[in-house]
Amino acid sequence: MEAIERICWNEQPLCYIIRADLLPAKTTFLTPPEFKQQVGFIVYPKDAEIGRHVHRPIERRLTGTSEVLVLRKGRCLIDVYNDHHELVATRELHVGDVMLMVGGGHGFRMLEDTIFLEVKQGPYTGLDEKERF
Repeated sequence: MEAIERICWNEQPLCYIIRADLLPAKTTFLTPPEFKQQVGFIVYPKDAEIGRHVHRPIERRLTGTSEVLVLRKGRCLIDVYNDHHELVATRELHVGDVMLMVGGGHGFRMLEDTIFLEVKQGPYTGLDEKERF
């Protein structure tokens, strides 16, 4: 099993799966800089500090929604689909695995009671943001 798996269809990235046991020795970003959402590991030695800071209000224009899910409890299958709603891959996920959804579609089938931590762009509009198929 790969520590980082990039699931693509016709060279279009659909999903990144980052396995729980991946612990890089140095700062490593897993996504290219042009992605809507950046995912990476930031590594600091003992006694290092991150200086106080605020993030400047930079206006960004995004189309679509990418999301990050961290499997906190349980076990499940993720089904990854292309833009034509065709199944591209199915993978089993375990506690600590991280998924970054960047294209296509996805669905989950729970094999055990499951808890995800979800991170995605906001604000949530309350509109029908999902196309079910």
